[in-house]
This record gives sequence, structure tokens and C-alpha cells, in this order.
Amino acid sequence: MGKVTGFLEIDRRDRRYAPASDRIRHYREFVIPLSEEATKDQAARCMNCGIPYCHAGCPVNNQIPDWNDLVYHADWEEASRNLHSTNNFPEFTGRVCPAPCEASCTLNLNDQPVTIKTIECAIVDRAWLNGWLPPEIAAKKTGKRIAVVGSGPAGLACAQQLARVGHEVHVYEKNAKPGGLLRYGIPDFKMEKHLIDRRVDQMQAEGVEFHVNVNVGLDVSAEELLAGHDAVVLAGGAEKPRDLPIPGRDLAGVHFAMEFLPQQNRRVSREPVQSNEPILAGAKHVVVIGGGDTGSDCIGTSIRQGALSVTQLEIMPMPPEKENKLLTWPNWPLKLRTSSSQEEGAKREFSVVTKAVLGEDGVVKSILCAHVDDKLKEVPGSDFEIRADLVLLAMGFVSPVPEGLLADLGVALDPRGNVQADTTSYKSSSDKVFACGDMRRGQSLVVWAIREGRQAAQSVDTFLMGSSVLPR
Repeated sequence: MGKVTGFLEIDRRDRRYAPASDRIRHYREFVIPLSEEATKDQAARCMNCGIPYCHAGCPVNNQIPDWNDLVYHADWEEASRNLHSTNNFPEFTGRVCPAPCEASCTLNLNDQPVTIKTIECAIVDRAWLNGWLPPEIAAKKTGKRIAVVGSGPAGLACAQQLARVGHEVHVYEKNAKPGGLLRYGIPDFKMEKHLIDRRVDQMQAEGVEFHVNVNVGLDVSAEELLAGHDAVVLAGGAEKPRDLPIPGRDLAGVHFAMEFLPQQNRRVSREPVQSNEPILAGAKHVVVIGGGDTGSDCIGTSIRQGALSVTQLEIMPMPPEKENKLLTWPNWPLKLRTSSSQEEGAKREFSVVTKAVLGEDGVVKSILCAHVDDKLKEVPGSDFEIRADLVLLAMGFVSPVPEGLLADLGVALDPRGNVQADTTSYKSSSDKVFACGDMRRGQSLVVWAIREGRQAAQSVDTFLMGSSVLPR
């Protein structure tokens, strides 16, 4: 604990956003970092609690008080070593993680948690700037060959860990570049893609081989995959979106969020859009159905494309503005949160169900909605219409896509349609096939994907070698 009275003397101060009027004109990141001195001051607020609940709040179990103390004492390089001992990609989580660690911070009891996410991001950005993250190349090779299917955060974390203990790792990605939803789902204004490219370069130097534009199950059969590798890790994510089976769903202008977002990400990265139907929000009234992060990403992208209006619909009631700390802490609380994209000009409607999509000549013109009560029952006589030229369905993802690879491998699925595997071995029902990330646990956070990828790597290493030096 660097400064015993730091939390008493120093107020919480976090990164700020560039003004909305400026940031909606481009797709670059707009978070303004704290200065070095301000970051050290914020690290000084950490109390190094006797029971550091932030450890449990963080899915990768970052040693948060340790690197806060190192930052306070300006030992940034050691702070980076400590941070990377538990998290392969803190520059990702330092930008897109909702920071459950801060909700668990003891200082959150009076709404002043340590700015953990900001400090984490400052550590890793400084580490890259100073060249403290060279490739960690294994001293000797094991001769074992492993396939990792999917290059999202779970697949990347798993592949990097396995390569660093000497395995020959092949990552298969169906898109043109690695990154999964980090690259094609999260907008550039939240996380620029050169951050992924930098890690991919590091991993290639460590021996990881990436096979892009390869859809396993189509371009490479399940039989070939199993025959050519000593172990297979399924890390393809939960890509089956939740649909909205209502009248008018098939009208032109109604799209899944993950049909809309990847197109814009490809435009920003100057990749081919790969669609005969460009989905653009410019000069349109946009309705986003779904109140989560994906819906928020649709809002920010629509506003940057020049939407005339953006309305976000959520079937659940509006959460309370503040949680009851004595009931919720140190767990993640349900409360009203407003994202940077929502601040940019979206209208939010709660307790609303969408009953039908209305259109003319096969094209959407409006949607028919109704209010619901706290039990999600429709309120009689509460019907209303919202003008809509573009409707984006952002209601989450239900499971991995069962057709193709999973069916060919014959792996057992759990009741929700995810690949069945426990968190001890991460082994599926099929011999030498493992599963991790959203493909195993269902739709979740980037930080949970990194945790599962790391733990699956340790299990694969143990399976192949009899023991492992990799951490869990």
C-alpha cells in the first residue's frame, strides 16, 4: 500500500471523453488518458485491503493492489510484468471491459472506487511504448501440434499460452483477419484495430501460425482437423443471434446487429464489405431493439453514419439509478448505466415490447410497440408506433452455431446449446477436443473469454504433457 491515507486525501478522477460533437465525426478512439502524475495519484487511493474483493470481481484475477502500488512508486515495468502474469491482453480489457473489479472495490461502498480500468490501460500502453513486451519465444519445442478454432479473445489467449510453452499452434479464422468480435463486432471508436494487429505480430513471432479465410467445417473438415492435430480447442464464440419472430420481420431494412456492425468495421479497415446489401444508417430513422452493449455499439455507429434519429428499445423496466450497496456489494449491481454512445443522442425507451414491423412495398416504415408491466405483460391499450427506416436487432446471442463443425465433431451440447465442458478440464465429450470462451459458457465478456482461454490452455498442456507450468 503506497500511500496509507491516499483514499482520504485524493478524490476519484477518471479518463474523460472528447466532446460528443467532435467524436461523432470520426471512428477513432476518443478517451482522453490521465497524465502520469494523475494516474499515480489514482493508484495511491488503493487501500490494499485485507480481503481485496477486486480480485474476485476480476474474472482473470488480476493482482490489482500489487500493480497499483507499483504504479504509485513509478515502477511501471514491474507493474506490466505483474499485470501480464494474469492477463494476456490488458489493452483490450482496459478499453472494453465494464470493470466488475471497480464494482467490487471497497471504496465503491461510497461510490468512489479506484480507477482500476484506467490504471490497467495506462500500464499496458506504457509497456508497449517502452518496448517492454517482446515476444516470449519458447526455449524448446514439444513436437505437439494444436488447432485453435476461432481467433477472438478466448482463442488468442489460449493460443499464446500454448505457444509460450513450446507447442506448435495453428489458429483457424474464417474472416480475413484475426480478432473475432474484437475486430468485427466492437467499433473502432471503442477499440482501434491496430491494437489487435500488434498482438498478432507478437504471437506470430512466438510461433503461432494464423490461417485466415478458413472456415473449419467447410474449407477444412472435422476429420482433417482431428487427424492433423494432437488437440483441438473450440473457441469460435456464440454466434447464433436471438431473433425476433414477429410479423414483418422479413421486410427490407430489418437486420441483425452483427450484419450491420462488421460492415462498418470493414469499411474503416479498408476491407471488402463482403455483402451485396450495404447496411447504412445515413439519413434514416434507426430503431435499435436491445439495451445491451451490442445495441449501444449500433447506436454509436448509426450516429456516425448520419442517422436522423436513433431510438433504443428495452423490454426490461428501467433499472434504479443507484444500487443498494448493502444488498449488492461486492457483486455486479443492476443499475442504470449510460454508455458514451447513448450520450451522443439516442432516445431510450424501457418496458417496451415490439409487436410487428410495418412497411410499404416490402420496406420497413415503422414498428408497432406496446408498453409492458413489471412482469413483462402487455399493458392493454398501450400500443404506439415508432417511425423506422432501419431496424437493428441487438438482443444478444443464444448459442454457437450448431450446424457444420460442431455437428461434424459430434460434441455434446448443454441445454442452452453451448459445447458441454467443465471449467476444470475444458474437455468436450469428443476425444482430444476442448472448448472455451463463449462457445462453452455462452455470450459473455472479453475478460471472461481471456480467462477461459488461459485455463483451457493449461488443461490442454496437461493433457498432452502430463503436467503443466501454465497458470490457471
